[in-house]
Amino acid sequence: MPLPKKANAAHAPAKSHNGGLEDIVVTAQKRPENLQKTPISISVMNAKGLADRHIISLVNLADGSIPSLHIEPFAGRSSALIVNIRGVGVLGDSNQPARDQGVGVYIDGVYFGRPQGLGAAMLDVASIEVLKGPQGTLFGRNTEGGALNIITRRPSGKFKVRTSGSIGNYGSNLGELHVDLPAFHDIAVKIDAMTAHRDPLTENPLSGASGFNQYDRRGVRVEALWRPTSTFSADYAYDNNYDSTTSIYSQHLANGTNKQAALGILETSRVKRSAVGTPEQPSVGKSNGHRFTAEWQALPKYLTLKSITAYRELSQSQYDNAAVSSSMSNTSGDFTNYTFSRYSLAAFKQHQISQEIQAIGDLPHLRYVGGFLYYHETVSDNAQAFYTNQFTNAAGSAYQLLTGPAYTNYALQRIDRASRVNTASLGVYGQATYTPSILSERFHLTGGLRWSRDSKDGHLLTVNGALPVNRNNVSGAIPLEASWSRVDPMVNLGFDAAKNIYTYVKWSTGYKSGGANSRSQNYDAFAPETISMFEGGFKSEFFNHHVRFNATGYYGIYKDIQVDFQRPYQLGNQRTNRTTISTFNAPGDGNVSGTEAELTFIPYKGVEIGLSYAYNHVHIPPTANPYPNANGTILSTLVPIYQVVTPAHSGSAQINYTRPFEKFTLLAHLDGNINSGFYSSSTDPVYIGPNNPRNVYQPKGNSGLIVNGRIAIAHVKVANSSASATFSVWTRNLFNKQYVYDQTLNVTTGIQGYINEARQFGGQVDVSF
Repeated sequence: MPLPKKANAAHAPAKSHNGGLEDIVVTAQKRPENLQKTPISISVMNAKGLADRHIISLVNLADGSIPSLHIEPFAGRSSALIVNIRGVGVLGDSNQPARDQGVGVYIDGVYFGRPQGLGAAMLDVASIEVLKGPQGTLFGRNTEGGALNIITRRPSGKFKVRTSGSIGNYGSNLGELHVDLPAFHDIAVKIDAMTAHRDPLTENPLSGASGFNQYDRRGVRVEALWRPTSTFSADYAYDNNYDSTTSIYSQHLANGTNKQAALGILETSRVKRSAVGTPEQPSVGKSNGHRFTAEWQALPKYLTLKSITAYRELSQSQYDNAAVSSSMSNTSGDFTNYTFSRYSLAAFKQHQISQEIQAIGDLPHLRYVGGFLYYHETVSDNAQAFYTNQFTNAAGSAYQLLTGPAYTNYALQRIDRASRVNTASLGVYGQATYTPSILSERFHLTGGLRWSRDSKDGHLLTVNGALPVNRNNVSGAIPLEASWSRVDPMVNLGFDAAKNIYTYVKWSTGYKSGGANSRSQNYDAFAPETISMFEGGFKSEFFNHHVRFNATGYYGIYKDIQVDFQRPYQLGNQRTNRTTISTFNAPGDGNVSGTEAELTFIPYKGVEIGLSYAYNHVHIPPTANPYPNANGTILSTLVPIYQVVTPAHSGSAQINYTRPFEKFTLLAHLDGNINSGFYSSSTDPVYIGPNNPRNVYQPKGNSGLIVNGRIAIAHVKVANSSASATFSVWTRNLFNKQYVYDQTLNVTTGIQGYINEARQFGGQVDVSF
């Protein structure tokens, strides 16, 4: 029998308005609410929007479908993602144990602590809520830029089967299976499974080696929901994911001062086949997790208690040899026996446990939520880097693979760096909204406060293949023992200006935890960075819910920003792979500011148009480079610091068409996404040599326009059964546009970077019964 309905279901169906826009339900304040009455800047992409864009992983959102949210693979590796909102989140390398991101990623209420594993395939997502601006009060640490709140579909208790199959160019294929079983003794079970594959986008000439930018993803989730009464539920879920990817090919875009080998040609257009074959194999991420959520309406409406308990494990390997083309240069021009093509290997392991208790309720004129969170993780990593190819002549026109025991068994290569750290975090929070009876209950005053305490203890174990040497010149593991306490307040005043016009002003704060950089030689601790933001906006609907327009403006003070500095180190004709990156808190105050607007309207029946735009500006104080130049003197002049993965201007437009016929429904979707280009490295390159030119600045990526589309014949009855089918064709990057992103400039070796993915297309069949 079907489960009884919850009185306050978090996944209640959206309400429609006689052909107008449907209401959007969000859980940004720990309870289901209408988006138009939630005083936070939020963008939402539902399951249909994900299907229209053929999004199977967060990696696919790198096309800019949600302005103000910018996602990019870290250093061309889809095994770890950079996630920024409003330009806040990651400035340096967060792909290490004792350093965090500034945007929190939550799936069904569980915080995912590492950027590794975020590229895995998503399993039956109902919606993705992008909460913009600091969320320090309700979501806590590492949400200074905002939060991604991902919600999956719950078991229904009714028998349902949905299956999908898709094939496309580059040998891509996708298979999904979702099974809802009938409720038995008030227990509903749901099973989700997915597999996805794509051949390389750039071929590798080396026989037996993997190509570049390919993937194999698969995952399964089993969820059981027990609801013995309408006031109590217990929900257990287990998921297991496998994500195998190869690095995106790094192209040689411009020459530096070094002399190039004959094979070191410029690659300013998208490369289909590398000029040189090199060892490459997939990086494999494996993750699994358990979640147990219990919810009890102790006093219906007045008090609901909720517990979310979770344990997760993650292992991630890294095999990156995609920068082969940008390592074929030296100062002499003689390439006899010159080694190139640097293979970067790393092993990363993490496990985490979290427990959150929430109390949610409504009293006369007062809505409240309070809670407690405990989070603990243990993370370790190591890294190796070595060259795999060697030129066999002076011109650099012929090469061979290096041989020897270390090249047949990479475990024999030295460990260049290794570290291990434990992180513990406590948080206690409360938030309440008071609606006085004056002015017909149109004013809504919200206040919130959170106390947090973070601690990190660990060790830097290896530097450049040996024990570290601390600042007292003592050899041995360098410890990290640091803790920080923090209070994050929030005040929000909302006003119902008219029936469907809601305005608000808000002040909130957030922070990103401190830590240490495992790529440094000294493992010095750095402090948390913080943000204090003022925001004002309005949410409105007109013409009987046929037009929805939401807009926001914001300004924030950005302090103690975590900045990386790197000293390139060159020995003779060749750069070494020494550990040379350290993190410092920039002095002085920075700031962030911008505007966001979303317009959705129905001009006539069956047509829905959406437009969105974001302007994001980040100013970071210039900072002195702490590293000496080749002459041993400190660069005392302040150098500019750039915010990465943040275009100043970004926008998206989409049109959806729905036309029902007697035996099927025609669906059509087209979206275009544009940005003005962004920086990929936060600091200017430093030339190590007799001169140190300061007229060389970090390059900015190109602007780009990406168009995606889908046409579907839906709700086609299958024979005389209750099953229905949908037949669709889809495309990503319809016009095969190309633009350069993630550029890195080194004065000696030149510019290297990545070009966005080529056009992809395919067909898909979905069957449900």
